Amino acid sequence: MWINFIVCALLGYLSGLGVGGGSLLMLWLTQWQALPYPIARTVNLLFFLPSSLIASYCNIKKHRLSLPQAFPGIAAGCMAAALFSLWGQNLESALLGKIFGGLLLLIGLRELFYRPRKAK
Repeated sequence: MWINFIVCALLGYLSGLGVGGGSLLMLWLTQWQALPYPIARTVNLLFFLPSSLIASYCNIKKHRLSLPQAFPGIAAGCMAAALFSLWGQNLESALLGKIFGGLLLLIGLRELFYRPRKAK
């Protein structure tokens, strides 16, 4: 139990930094805790809510986040999450796991080869 608490606290910290704690939590839950993918996905979503709200509050307080500017992204993210959650309920867990693994691979490759654009 303490290991889970420590891992989740660390992942919450990384999530607050924007590192992708949710992706790492999925790996923890499915690979090391042997949870079925649908349950791990639900836990991941519930885990993300408080950490994202706290991180957003801190960023708003420090004037790093403007809600009017962020609103289109928030609205699009909520709509996409609802749509793909409904769609994902009809897919097999193995296929969802492969899609998730492919997404992680693409994100990892992007991070390896990303070059910041020069300011104009």
